[in-house]
Amino acid sequence: MSKESEKQRWQRNFADLLQELRVAQTGVQILFAFLLTLPFSNGFPRASDFQKDVYIVSLLSAAAATAMIISPVAFHRALFRQGRKPELVRFAHRMASGGLAFMLISMVAAVLLITDFVLSRPIALVLSAVTALWFLTFWMILPFVRRNWGEEDIEDEEDSLQPAGY
Repeated sequence: MSKESEKQRWQRNFADLLQELRVAQTGVQILFAFLLTLPFSNGFPRASDFQKDVYIVSLLSAAAATAMIISPVAFHRALFRQGRKPELVRFAHRMASGGLAFMLISMVAAVLLITDFVLSRPIALVLSAVTALWFLTFWMILPFVRRNWGEEDIEDEEDSLQPAGY
């Protein structure tokens, strides 16, 4: 097995990151599109001031998430063929992380908006807090806890890849 060069590693990291951003981009764009149409629905005039405030938080967070998740494409266009892939990967990583944070805010606010509209406020607040905890668990807590587990797994994988007799 040949080792990849530094340039190949940066290229692979960027390709992996772009693939991850494609998944996030689809989700945030669907949420953003839904939020853009909401004020034009028949029930929106019945929304309370609190619900309209939550709607604005969700809408602006979705817009921020969309901008941050798509920004690596614009950054890549600006740096195209300048040999600055490490800088691009670091920037794209920060934008993806920020975009996911805004996406989390937007999604939790959207849950709060809908649940507050159909349920009592205390129940809506509890369900929104559970939603936030759910996202934080799968988007932050588990990935960071899992980071320390990988070293043993990598050694096991490398051992299993070795042909017999090595």
